Formats: sequence, structure tokens, C-alpha cells
Amino acid sequence: MSAMPAPRIGDAYNPNCPTRHILDRIGDKWAVLVLLSLKDGPVRFNLLRRRIGAISQKMLSQTLKSLERDGLVSRAAFATVPVTVEYRLTPLAGGLIGILDQITGWAEAHVGDIMAARRAHDTGVEAIAA
Repeated sequence: MSAMPAPRIGDAYNPNCPTRHILDRIGDKWAVLVLLSLKDGPVRFNLLRRRIGAISQKMLSQTLKSLERDGLVSRAAFATVPVTVEYRLTPLAGGLIGILDQITGWAEAHVGDIMAARRAHDTGVEAIAA
């Protein structure tokens, strides 16, 4: 019985590929919202939660821990009562923010087209490509 070869980097279609794991992380909706919320500087946990909205404390905590593990977010705790914790982007995340800003810009430019396509699909009318 032969062993399965290790996944190659760059084989994003393989679920075990390291590239795929990174794409999954940055493709997660909460991760994207956290990263974009931190782009203007450090933010405390509760403010971050208010900025994002509709995210539970548990999910925000898990997302921040995952982003910290991946080296995209850093956490700083300050000895206050209660303890103050701030999160900020790492230099590694800097290049990613530009890409996320481009995706956000594309979404804003095409939201009308996408909403029209959804309405047409949901009503059974074929959308005419622009």
C-alpha cells in the first residue's frame, strides 16, 4: 500500500493544500470584516464587535484567535482594571488589505447588477447579460 503524496503548495483544489487553508481563512466572511475593521488602526474588542455587528462574542473571539494564529492580527493587553485588549493588523496583513479594498470596491460597483440578477433568478426570469 503506497502512501498518499503530500499536497503541493499551489494545489488549491486539494483540500489539504496549505494554500487552500489560507484561502479558506481569508475567504471567511467574519475574517474579512475583522480585517477591514482593523485597517485604520488598533481597535478594542467591544468596539470591533459593534463595528461588525451581528457577530457573537464567541465568533469574534474565535475569528481573532485564528487571524492571530495566521499572523494577520496581533493582540496587545494592557494592565488596566478591567484589562484593556487591542487588536491590530500585522505587516503581513497590510498587502491583503489592498486586495480586500479592491474586492469591496468591486462589490459596491456591481451590487445593483447582482441584486437585479438575484431578483430575475428568484422570479424565474432570465437575466440579460450587460
